[in-house]
Amino acid sequence: MQNELDRSTSKSLPWRVEEAFAAEVELERARWKEISAFVESLTEEERNAPGFYRDPDWSVKDLIANLGAWMAEARVQLLNIAARSYVPHEAEIDARNAATLAATKNEPWDRVWARTTAARAWMLEAWLGLRGPDEVANQWIRKAGAEHYGEHLPRLREWVAELVELRTRGKVDERDP
Repeated sequence: MQNELDRSTSKSLPWRVEEAFAAEVELERARWKEISAFVESLTEEERNAPGFYRDPDWSVKDLIANLGAWMAEARVQLLNIAARSYVPHEAEIDARNAATLAATKNEPWDRVWARTTAARAWMLEAWLGLRGPDEVANQWIRKAGAEHYGEHLPRLREWVAELVELRTRGKVDERDP
């Protein structure tokens, strides 16, 4: 009976558990976990503080909105891949980033975070729901997931350290904020 269960379960498991893609899945998960930990270590005021990037000014909230927008785009492309209607194209990165920044500038943190975590879940659902491994799909996952996170993680580490240091240092004199 146990062997029968093992055989039926292994036949029904999706491709996502194939060893060749385990590293991709794990890298996305690990980097998202790191981003989440940094974000959770900040106050809402710190998440909204400009200075993450300059010209234009980005906050951690803006970074999270950017990640979410790319995750949502990846989901659309993954669904197109699944439907066999995908048309290869180059994304307008700077224009898309600027549009996201403008669209989310006045949104509260909670809404941006909720939308981004939902976009990640939908992106992963679309990716892992594919009938089989697909290199174009993996390129979108890298572009919107692990590689994209990796592009921003070094600066996020630095910026969070700066913000936490400002929060925890003692006042030097009465003019300090």
